[in-house]
Parts: sequence; structure tokens; C-alpha cells
Amino acid sequence: MTTEVIITGTGSPIPDGNRAGPGVLVRSGDVTMQFDVGRATVPRLAAVGMWNLQLTAVFVTHHHSDHLTGLADLVLSHWVMARGDDFTPMQVVVPKGPAVDYVSEMTNPWRHDIEVRAEHSARSRPVEMELIAFDPPTSPTEVWRCGDVVVSAGPVRHEPVLPAVGYRVSTPDGDVVISGDTRVCDEMAELAAGADVLVYEAMLFDVIRQGPPFRYFILDYHADTNLIGAQAAELGVPTLVLTHLIPAPANNLAPALGSAVTEQHYVDQIRANGYTGDLLVAKDLDKVVLEAGSAPRIERQG
Repeated sequence: MTTEVIITGTGSPIPDGNRAGPGVLVRSGDVTMQFDVGRATVPRLAAVGMWNLQLTAVFVTHHHSDHLTGLADLVLSHWVMARGDDFTPMQVVVPKGPAVDYVSEMTNPWRHDIEVRAEHSARSRPVEMELIAFDPPTSPTEVWRCGDVVVSAGPVRHEPVLPAVGYRVSTPDGDVVISGDTRVCDEMAELAAGADVLVYEAMLFDVIRQGPPFRYFILDYHADTNLIGAQAAELGVPTLVLTHLIPAPANNLAPALGSAVTEQHYVDQIRANGYTGDLLVAKDLDKVVLEAGSAPRIERQG
């Protein structure tokens, strides 16, 4: 058995024709888990063979729209693709708070579509989800389990967005940590200690500071690439994956900020702060493969 970590979306709220919204798919044996569901997640899942959308569970880190806009599409597509009433509701795991309200209400605007589809196809079961809401943790805490796969949630620092969590996925092949949106903080260090793969949101603070002051507020609650490098080095994580890239390499925003950003900008800052492990500045559908007894293996797409 192997575990695959596939970055389904590396983008941010800034539209980018080459980058879907934030998301990570983890496949461990028959267990398939999607962490966050940004815009265009469904076609990205189809591109890796998940056309029938038979996910075991979906996990939400926080209620920012760029992490959630693809969730209604995912849930509705899952229902539409089902064969009549032979339908298993999708598990959606969410920290208690505003994200629960969103998930509970997100299909309501589609009720007329759902009604006409159900009537036309003679289906008696409407769109359903199994909502699993957990109390926001103060330290890493198990929130979900399926066979040998355990998912724990831990607090991260994304104020004023509360709650916000990261996730740790423990599999027979190794442990994967997904930051969600956060500053570099002690809470992330606790969640990621001993992990094999660390998927971290990343921002080039120095580039953002070259741009207009009205953008500076985003520095309050995102992860400085320099600090990521220092933290990953201290933790000794074997494989570091950067995603949710702001600004994204080759994004049209980069010239407006006075810098033609490339992947090398991210690499240079990570390396300058002491990290010597395997590093992936991710594009959509890049993956890391874990096998028990072997080092994680990076596989780039294209």
C-alpha cells in the first residue's frame, strides 16, 4: 500500500488560470480524503481519476471563501453522478463555528435544481451530507478515523478568522500535515513534529511589501516563507511542500508588486533559512508518494 498526497489546488483568492483554489487530496489505500475545496477542485479530482467523486471524507480548515467555494460543486456533483438512490452521503468534517453554518446551508440556493433533477430521474433521496462537527481543539486532537488512517486537527493562527485548524493525517506509510491558512507559529510546530510531509501555505512577505499599502493587511495572518524555512529546518521534516502561493509564480499580480516572481524566489528563501530537506513549490496536481520504510518521493506533473 502507498499513500499519495496530491495538491489539487495551489492558488489563493487571486484568480489564476493555471491554479485551482486551495486543496489537498490524500489517498491511502482505499481511504480518500480531500482537505479544503477551493474553486475548480472537482475538475482537478477528475484529472486524477476521481471522476465519480467517491471520497471517503472532506475536511474543512476554516470558513474563508477561497477554501470553500468548490464544496457545493463537489457535493452536488457527487449526488448527480450517483446511480439513482444508490447513494452514500459524503462525510464533511468541520470545526464548529461559521464553517458549519456554511456547510449546512450551502445547497439551499440549489433547491429548485435539486427538486427538478430528483423528479426527472425518479429519485427519492435528495442531496445529503453527513456533517461531522468537532469542537475547535486547543492541541492536536483526533477528529476522524477510518481503519488504519487517523486524522487529527490542531489549532493554527489565522486571526481574526476563528476557528482555524490544520490537519495531521496518520497512515501506515507515514504522517502528512496540512497547514490550512496560518502564520508560522508554535501551534504549527506542535502539529507537524515528527511528520514525514508538511504542506504549508506560503507568502513572499518582501514582495507584498513592494506593493500598495492597502494589501499589507494580508501579512497579518499568513505564513512568511522565510519563517517557514526556519521552522521546517528546526523540525527536521523530510519533505516540505509549499502551496496557496502568494504571489503565485508567473501570476499577473507579480508585475504590479514590482517583482517577476518565480518558484526560485520561494526556494531561495526556504534554503537561506536552513531547510535542507526535499522541497516542492507546488503546481496543481503535483504529488508526494509515501511508502512504509522509504523516503517520501516527489512526482511533478508536466
